Amino acid sequence: MTRRGGNRELDIIAGLQSRGHVVAMTGDGVNDAPALRRADIGVAMGGGTEVARQAADLVLVDDELSTVAAAIGEGRRIYDNIRRFLRYALSGGVAEIAVMLLGPLFGLPVPLLPAQILWINLLTHGVPGVALGAEPAEPGTLRRAPRSPQESVLGAGLGRDVLVTGGLIAAVVLGAGVAAARWDRPWQSVVFVVLGLAQLGVALAVRAPRPAGGRAGNPALLVAVAGSALLQVGGVLVEPLRTLLGTDPLGATELAACAAVAVLPGLALRLLRPRRGGAHTGPGPTSAEPREDPGPADAVPDPAGDGDPGPKARRSGPAALTVAPAPEQAGTGRRRMR
Repeated sequence: MTRRGGNRELDIIAGLQSRGHVVAMTGDGVNDAPALRRADIGVAMGGGTEVARQAADLVLVDDELSTVAAAIGEGRRIYDNIRRFLRYALSGGVAEIAVMLLGPLFGLPVPLLPAQILWINLLTHGVPGVALGAEPAEPGTLRRAPRSPQESVLGAGLGRDVLVTGGLIAAVVLGAGVAAARWDRPWQSVVFVVLGLAQLGVALAVRAPRPAGGRAGNPALLVAVAGSALLQVGGVLVEPLRTLLGTDPLGATELAACAAVAVLPGLALRLLRPRRGGAHTGPGPTSAEPREDPGPADAVPDPAGDGDPGPKARRSGPAALTVAPAPEQAGTGRRRMR
């Protein structure tokens, strides 16, 4: 729809919002300011008026609409990584709570000492957690349906995934501790090692999916997990750390058994991951399948050619308004809305 003047653009925005769409509008003129303010996301052209820039949420310094698409992709990547870190960190916390509460019921009076819990949290939530924030965007990020603005950051099944992942970690940790206690081995040190390594394994399991045949896009995470795993094992091998943490030494066979058990939660998550591999799979206001641009057929018909579509005109309800300067117009308020 081109050259909608007066309050027409405000009506269009209100109509789209009433249908549940998230509306973005771009403009550069003084008379675009009310619509820029009314839209969910107002985007002003960098070469436009100061009034438009002040009313907008974003300013396109380079006046390129492709920058908006790049920003949307980056925003989705950041949001996915926030959810990815929450799943990793909260599931580890759920596992630690479950181990401490259920351990005595399985004959493990004090599953972990306070210093051991702090050490595990330091290693698992520190550098690996930061490295998760550098995960690249998933394939097809811009083809996903947008999430509902009312959806919680723990929505779309993330809360359930946290509980399931935490339960898997707690189950293997308690199982390893009970087995070590029955075989008269230092079970508290076994619990300590398995709990730390299992959480690090989950960090690798929840990373962003890679394209088939693609290289690892975040080597920093691999380095962080490897370094944290060495420090975790060092807590039962290095004498000063054993004194600090109150652990007992474990042999090579015991450490190998701990590592074999610790990979089970992460392995289960990788095998159960949906093939579409999205960090966010919640429903959105539009279809998840990409649609081709409907073009002029989707615009409001203007039989008279006077800018008035007439009372019987219908439109298909596009998901957003995009505005670009029209070269044949002079003055401010030049725009093309689609």
